[in-house]
Amino acid sequence: MSHLLHLDSSARSASFSRELSARFAEVWRAANPGAGYTYRDVAADPVPPIGQAWTEICDALLQAGITDPAGYASVVKTPEQREAWAVIEPLLAELLAADVVLIGAPMYNFSIPATLKLWIDQVTFPKMSLAGRAFVVAGARGGTYLPGTPREPVDHHERYLRDFFAGHYDVRDVTFLNSELTNALVDPRLSPRDPERIASRDQALLGVEKLASVGKEA
Repeated sequence: MSHLLHLDSSARSASFSRELSARFAEVWRAANPGAGYTYRDVAADPVPPIGQAWTEICDALLQAGITDPAGYASVVKTPEQREAWAVIEPLLAELLAADVVLIGAPMYNFSIPATLKLWIDQVTFPKMSLAGRAFVVAGARGGTYLPGTPREPVDHHERYLRDFFAGHYDVRDVTFLNSELTNALVDPRLSPRDPERIASRDQALLGVEKLASVGKEA
């Protein structure tokens, strides 16, 4: 049976990335009746940062040559490692159970929210493969970072996530649906570009609905 893991990371309770991710989840669940669904808000309920014990678990996995997540727990030995594993295990279980991972991820300071990076750190281990899964990123950016724009070179939001999913998870089935120029609502310098903001949002919502409406056989 197919399963959707839905993450949100925006510090705003009503945000463009949340709007897009919520719409994707709504349409996807309607197209996949009976499918599994897990929701986690890493902004409202932050994941703790990794610590020394997490690094020890990673080192032990490398030394033992363990790449299958089913074997990760076998290297957990000390009380500190067991405490770290208690944080890791439920997060990792949610990720491994999903065949579609939906991430609401606004751009903050040219990159992703710190809360999302904390989650990524906790669920990523050496030579770990999630090949076969699909990732969808519902993004929002205050300016525009589209190809050919002046700020394209400083887009460490989409570029980072795309490189990360490919390099660490062996996942290349990644779709980004971004709402651009969201700051046109609040920045007087961008207000003349509000029609572009509206068009970008509408295009992102259409993309979300088209992608999510394709049902996946259970």
